[in-house]
Amino acid sequence: MQFPLSWLKTQANFNLSPDQLAHLLTMAGLEVEEISPAAPAFSGVMVAEVKSVEKHPDADRLNITRVDAGTGELLQIVCGAPNVRAGMKVPCALAGAVLPGDFKIKPTKMRGQASNGMLCSAKELGLPETGADGLLELPADAPVGAKLRDYLDLDDTVFTLKITPNRADCLSIKGLAREVAALAQCAFAAPDIPAVPAANAAAVPVRIDVPADCGRFISRPIRGVNARAASPAWLVRRLERCGVRSISALVDIGNYVMLELGQPMHVFDADKLSGSLNVRRARNGETLACLNGKTVILQDDTLVVADEAGALSMAGLMGGEASAVGDDTQNIVLESAWFAPDIIAGKSRQYGFGSDSSFRFERGVDFAGTREAVERATALVLEICGGEAGQVFEATGELPERAAVSVRTARVEKVLGVAVSAERIGRILADLGLQPQATADGFSVCVPPFRFDLALEADLIEEIARVYGYENIPDDAPHGRLAMLELPENRRPRFDIYRHMAGRGFREIVSYAFTDEAWERDFAANHDPIRVQNPLAAQYGVMRSTLIGSLIQVLKHNLNRKHSRVRLFEIARVFAKNADGSFRQHERVGALAYGAALPEQWGETARPVDFYDLKADAESLLAGRGAEFVAAAHPALHPGRSANIVVGGETVGFIGELHPKWLQQYDLPNAPLLFELDMAAVSARDKTVYRPVSKFQAVRRDLAFVLPESTAYAELEQALCSVNSPLIREIALFDLYRGAGLPENMKSMAVKILLQDDHATLTDEAVEAVVAQVLAAAETVGARLR
Repeated sequence: MQFPLSWLKTQANFNLSPDQLAHLLTMAGLEVEEISPAAPAFSGVMVAEVKSVEKHPDADRLNITRVDAGTGELLQIVCGAPNVRAGMKVPCALAGAVLPGDFKIKPTKMRGQASNGMLCSAKELGLPETGADGLLELPADAPVGAKLRDYLDLDDTVFTLKITPNRADCLSIKGLAREVAALAQCAFAAPDIPAVPAANAAAVPVRIDVPADCGRFISRPIRGVNARAASPAWLVRRLERCGVRSISALVDIGNYVMLELGQPMHVFDADKLSGSLNVRRARNGETLACLNGKTVILQDDTLVVADEAGALSMAGLMGGEASAVGDDTQNIVLESAWFAPDIIAGKSRQYGFGSDSSFRFERGVDFAGTREAVERATALVLEICGGEAGQVFEATGELPERAAVSVRTARVEKVLGVAVSAERIGRILADLGLQPQATADGFSVCVPPFRFDLALEADLIEEIARVYGYENIPDDAPHGRLAMLELPENRRPRFDIYRHMAGRGFREIVSYAFTDEAWERDFAANHDPIRVQNPLAAQYGVMRSTLIGSLIQVLKHNLNRKHSRVRLFEIARVFAKNADGSFRQHERVGALAYGAALPEQWGETARPVDFYDLKADAESLLAGRGAEFVAAAHPALHPGRSANIVVGGETVGFIGELHPKWLQQYDLPNAPLLFELDMAAVSARDKTVYRPVSKFQAVRRDLAFVLPESTAYAELEQALCSVNSPLIREIALFDLYRGAGLPENMKSMAVKILLQDDHATLTDEAVEAVVAQVLAAAETVGARLR
């Protein structure tokens, strides 16, 4: 919201400097983003009248003018502006004037002719350009000799506010003035808008087919207007300082009323309408050529204002080109309506464009001010464009009910931590326009129609705190006793996992849960992802079911910046659909390794990271859980170089090398390795159990097995571990051999077995008995002693 200080002061009689006002508003929740002067600094510029214009004898493009600037004598000024003419009023910089950019005006000669000043354009003064090429032409009644800064009120200050979505009432001068009056404890003077009597019986009937979407719609015809009439300078100036460009008198009036009262207006060309107006939902496939030059295909969730021939405008969003007013318009229909915020919300994003009107309607407009806005617009049209006003026609639908909300004085003190008297609370609520009624323990207010954000007692307490002043609430250090809850033994602290990954050389990334649909299709084979209804951007259109996409994206970001060794991890939520159409979410730990296995150093030979390096990282996260790695296919990973990670018979993740086709598609020079684990599996851990250390020496037996090439070590290990003997303490693979001396398609695996007894020294007979059981178990998977 942008506005000039001078306009605000017409409705709120405060005596604050711009900086003081900015502080007051910001502390009350209306953040001031910028304070800027209405015009850059300059001096010595007066309102002047051009008395005569003659061609320069020695220059085709220059003129010699004689100008009355109120100095008592005519000044000769050489001017090259194409629009200079006798009788016009223009800004004149006298000798000694200083223009923006510290440009000083001095008497000089131009092609032999004296020039005692400078006639100025808007650009030279740092003012908004009017579109005309050349000098800034002032109104005919501009007083000659007056200082231009005083005449155009250029010492004004422009504020830019960042209005939060709940404060739609502050998107107008009237609403801001009410707010400032309450904060500064000054008088609030709402504009006096008398009803304009009808000069004829003409009326435009309106029918509301969707009363829940449109609570009120007011129309008023005005005949015989002069659409070519110029907007007054004061109106154009106020619009410009609110950041709105002047277009034409009729359009400017609608914008002015919206800025002054907060009620969006629309003006139809009455001669382009067919019969009465109708507020309805659009029909699927119905088209509308909009004022912004776009033609849209309407959907049936869009509210439109239509006549008997078809849709005229998208209600609350954008008018239609076919019914727009132009220079030849003679008869108009004013529209002032209240549309439910829910029917307007989201339409700007749905159709790819918005407007000042939709910005207000989707936040909530004062439905009690609809008639007032029509009267104000009617008065301005008659004053500027002339014409005869017809009858006001009002159609009503379902308006929001305004419930009573109570606030307790004791509750205010408890929440704010400071005692605010009942008298002060009542005055604050009254200044905000809430019309409080005293009750036994506080006040009751009927929420006014311009406040859609007040529904609970807490809302009223917030209002009291804002106006009372947050800076007036004393600091009070928190105090109290906090009980630290004990973390269960079978649950790993969350930050222990972060520290563990960082300790193994990984760096954490944080990414959006929204992701690109192509990533879901490529990396998860997910062709039916959870779609976001209103995505932030096209590449954030679905919810992710895997962390691979974000890891690959950050890898590419690093590679593009010449980082050759990358270790990344992320702990975040992923999302999936249930069979019944509902959604579920759970946390995952994802990690990626790329480049050299170790940082460059003299003590180790450089080699690329491989599957077993990352497998060690995954095993370290699941230490003590008995994780198994079972070969399995995954849509994102290389066939034959990927595996599922299984704990306790349940698959808790996967690991592997990125598939070659994704290397090519995502332009990666080498294949990264990735794993992804359920956070629940990583967080879980077995309770610590005491076990005495045996006093007796362990016995080691090395067994070499010959087994088929197709048999994985995991199968052999599972078979060996099936031997139910308390003497076996460890079984581990220490050698793998393929080659001479072995039958074709066979391999040799050497396994060490540690045996130990807690109560006695092992005998050869006891050891051999266990070894025999181990050999028998190995034969069940086709392994024989070499």
